[in-house]
Amino acid sequence: MKKVITYGTFDLLHIGHINILRRAKELGDHLTVGLSSDEFNKLKHKEAFHSYENRKIILEAIRYVDEVIIENDWDQKIRDVVDHNIDVFVMGDDWKGKFDFLQDYCEVVYLPRTVGISTSKIKTDIINING
Repeated sequence: MKKVITYGTFDLLHIGHINILRRAKELGDHLTVGLSSDEFNKLKHKEAFHSYENRKIILEAIRYVDEVIIENDWDQKIRDVVDHNIDVFVMGDDWKGKFDFLQDYCEVVYLPRTVGISTSKIKTDIINING
């Protein structure tokens, strides 16, 4: 079985999220998602609309996702890759080069982002609509 992992906050779920999850799943048989905890998001200066628990429930309902694990810090990725026997690490191409250090442990793939959509854009659009 070929195992794939990706990471993110996955707040305000949109087509870009679905696209990366679908394309990540196409690279293997099992997709694990490392979901940023609320505490880790604070360290990254990100504020999610939905709580970790709700984001986890939403991700688990998506057919491409086989397992959701908690992401608590930047440094756990090597440990996760080893502990979960991961073959392929996937991130959006806006992170290109940032995770190449994982190539010692698994294949690293940067997938193109969906053009014209992001959680930040959705938040800005909502503010503009209600502004």
